[in-house]
Amino acid sequence: MSTAVSGGGGGGAAAEAPTAGPGGLRDTVRQEIVARQLDEQIGARYPVGQRLRILDVGMGQGTQALRLARAGHTVTGLESDPELLRAAREALAGEPAGIRERFRLIEGDGRETGVHFLPGSFDVVLCHGVLMYVDEPDAMLAGLARMLAPGGLLSLVVRNADALAMRPGLAGDWAGALAAFDADTCAGERGVPARADRLDTLTSTLAGIAAPLQAWYGVRVFTETVPGDEGLPAAQELDRLLAAEDRAGRTDPYRRVASLLHLCGVRG
Repeated sequence: MSTAVSGGGGGGAAAEAPTAGPGGLRDTVRQEIVARQLDEQIGARYPVGQRLRILDVGMGQGTQALRLARAGHTVTGLESDPELLRAAREALAGEPAGIRERFRLIEGDGRETGVHFLPGSFDVVLCHGVLMYVDEPDAMLAGLARMLAPGGLLSLVVRNADALAMRPGLAGDWAGALAAFDADTCAGERGVPARADRLDTLTSTLAGIAAPLQAWYGVRVFTETVPGDEGLPAAQELDRLLAAEDRAGRTDPYRRVASLLHLCGVRG
């Protein structure tokens, strides 16, 4: 799956039709909506055509990292899971030589970025769907912020603790909904417990690590209850679905009940 990519860089982009990710419709919505939001923030901060140095921490199979490399940026992907790293290598092998040359894969832990990189080495740092599995997220976030050059963009995708009751509630699981109101963990995408974060708490954390929040979005407002193995609808219906998710993700009160939050901080 890729969207909003171009042969140049920065914010200018020509959209491609999304294709089903490993998680079917749910994963496609997540990756597509995050891509649109991220491109909006990059485009607001950097000139069109500028090639950026991008670090994707916990990149998984490399969906966003490859998309950004195709857009002309120099990308480093950091991943600790050997299976995911292997999948990313296989995907990269199918790319043109020019893209492979500006893409670097490193096996490593996102909590140890200082071992691999010098402070200020990157213009953009991505950390999507990773903090929910980290025991001490504040320390990791401080390390990620140090990787940014002044004015650099930190992009985080986290589980929204303020919306944990939505999914069981919409499914008619009233006991589950009542328990979720005061919870800060949930079943993660990997089938293991995952921590959820609150917007106010992360806003304070980002201010404390000198990368204050500049913008935030919701991700998966309407499609969180879709079965995990559901495939994509017809193209026209998918376009409408994504348009609705896109608008809801940037509009109150809808974005506040999204299953995921996308927060963008800027290094001072």
